Amino acid sequence: GAIPQAPARMRTQLFSALAALVLVVAASAQTPAPAPRVITLAECIALALDKNLDIQIRRLQPSIDLYNLDASRGYYDLTFNLNASQSFRASPPSGNPASRLFGVPSENYTELYGSSLTQQLGSGGNVTLNTDLTRQSGSSFTSFNYSSVADITLTQPLLKNAWIDSTRQTILLNKRQLKIDELALRDQVMTTVNSVQQAYYELVFARDNVRVQEASLELAEKLLADNKRRVEVGALAPLDEKQSESQVAARRSDLLSARRDLEVQVNNLKNLVGNDFSAWATTALEPADKLLAVAQTLNVQDSWRHSMALRPDLQQKKELIEKQNIVLRYNHNQLFPSLDLTLTYGHNSRGLTLPNGLNGIQRGDNQFYSYGIVLSFPLSNTTAKINYKSGTLTKEVLLLEFKKLEQSIIVEID
Repeated sequence: GAIPQAPARMRTQLFSALAALVLVVAASAQTPAPAPRVITLAECIALALDKNLDIQIRRLQPSIDLYNLDASRGYYDLTFNLNASQSFRASPPSGNPASRLFGVPSENYTELYGSSLTQQLGSGGNVTLNTDLTRQSGSSFTSFNYSSVADITLTQPLLKNAWIDSTRQTILLNKRQLKIDELALRDQVMTTVNSVQQAYYELVFARDNVRVQEASLELAEKLLADNKRRVEVGALAPLDEKQSESQVAARRSDLLSARRDLEVQVNNLKNLVGNDFSAWATTALEPADKLLAVAQTLNVQDSWRHSMALRPDLQQKKELIEKQNIVLRYNHNQLFPSLDLTLTYGHNSRGLTLPNGLNGIQRGDNQFYSYGIVLSFPLSNTTAKINYKSGTLTKEVLLLEFKKLEQSIIVEID
């Protein structure tokens, strides 16, 4: 009973295979052929400069650096402060025992209103303009007196944080980072343009190679047809016909490889000139320019000089060294003790009414001033010493990396 089932099973598999083949053919028939687009190298470069994702990413970084630089400069924004407070204090009677026993506790009520303007200085110090108004009552709460103060205070470091502090270091580092990322953008543009040129001419070569392989296959097929006729009339041995068939098979394989390489090169160029690969899916790029070898006269010494002056990667290394110089300058300044100069000058006034409490300041009466220095230093200063030594070694590493890159550039050019 099992023997008759085998042909039925084979027929079912045959029908299934035929149905699958029909579906594949129908699907391929419905897929539209890519529309050809003739494109020049100049057009590819222009598209890459506008759409290439690597360039777009690099183009955003300098803008981020500018925001960071502006944010670090915000430290020097003028700061305005307002304050208001109220306080009450009751104190026991003082004096002889009788007064302390039968006396009335003293009470004091105070209102304080103040404002100030503070400006950080580029020298590391700061200036503060301060005004205070005080309204105060005695123990009876039946009368108030008013007092006011207006003064200006200057604080200036003389050693540590004098020629550079953390804020100025951050600003200088942000400036250098902006320069580094601008050079990185330039380097990315140069790299992308070079890659587009390489991919474009690889595509030109791939298309020419397909034509060469098509012509080679056509010649091999023609030779095979000629050899078949000669074998039929007995003018050629059958072995030669087999060799011709082998050559045709080899040429077909070469043609398939050439067409595959052509598709790879098309996709590579599409990836470089666009930011949406799917939008290019229905486009077949056809290069308009030819693959021509143009003679150029080059001088090794001139090429070395140009590369040392213009290579963005080498200039980036220089900027990294300058960044480290800024860090070293800050670390060296932190080795010194903190010696700060303080200066204060102002006027004060007092009266039973608010106008009287302000008149003295308006007239410039009751001046006061003070000045002094504050010295502070850690006994060992371990952190500053280690940071300075570490920064010195980091600079040595950067100098060696610069020398290594410089040497590799010279070798590449040579």
